[in-house]
Amino acid sequence: MKIKNTEIKVVIGDITELRVDAIVNAANNKLLMGAGVAGAIRRKGGKIIEEEAVKKGPIEIGQAVATGAGELAAKYVIHAATMGMDFKTDEIMIRNACKNSLKLASELKINSIAFPALGCGTGGFPLLASAKIMGQEVLSYLRGKDACLKEIIFSVINKEAFDIFKRGVLGYLEYVTTKLSGGPYVTVDVIIEVSDGIVLIKRSNPPFGWALPGGFVDYGESLEVAVKREAKEETNLELTEVKQFHTYSDPKRDPRFHTIGTVFIAKGEGVPKAGDDAQGLKIVKPEAINKLQLAFDHKQILLDYLKI
Repeated sequence: MKIKNTEIKVVIGDITELRVDAIVNAANNKLLMGAGVAGAIRRKGGKIIEEEAVKKGPIEIGQAVATGAGELAAKYVIHAATMGMDFKTDEIMIRNACKNSLKLASELKINSIAFPALGCGTGGFPLLASAKIMGQEVLSYLRGKDACLKEIIFSVINKEAFDIFKRGVLGYLEYVTTKLSGGPYVTVDVIIEVSDGIVLIKRSNPPFGWALPGGFVDYGESLEVAVKREAKEETNLELTEVKQFHTYSDPKRDPRFHTIGTVFIAKGEGVPKAGDDAQGLKIVKPEAINKLQLAFDHKQILLDYLKI
């Protein structure tokens, strides 16, 4: 697919064989090149790549540095630190590694780049989650003023990964750029009051974590209809006594893109149960809110709510 002047592709194959300006190495923060993609790059491109990389390390997890590409067809290898030496990764590490790789591509003024499935090898991160995170970062990059890439390739090793990345990257980008258009995107969230406290859901899509129930407003929907629909889909609750609380519009409130969210307060009727769009559900006491770690700006929203 194409966004603006940039072609975005998912391919099956060996990333080290691609004729692009830069390939991305899913690196550890010491930039040692052992197994997985890093090992393949070193074997085919030469140990000189690792020697140059190590001289630039260690780096912070999520950061990226560039080296030459040795005997590879590419001009550069961009080493993106998706993990430390404990070989563990998470959403934030992968998001930052992808973001900083794209930023470095602009600094290098290159035209094409190829990514592996960041975090999905040694790190064991789920393929679909990685695909969506990377798709989100590509979209954010392409909307920036410094975007220079004409081709972004996601290189995976088999048909299963290809199908997942085609859905997670191309399907996601198609949805956002056509159905949701150019943004800012309109969202709703709801503080659902039940007898035991306030309802939170565990998100099944990145950004992960606990959050208020909510989501995007569909074309042709009012805010009130949207918030009731989202609450039913995510919590199985019917909303009553629905009233608007506040609208939040900080462009940085959502790491994916600019959203403007209207928050409601409502009573919940029924049996709380996590729906298809949520991994879990819990009810928290108001006095516990200050200790919570929540996605987006939802902790601040709840702290504002406690002031009324």
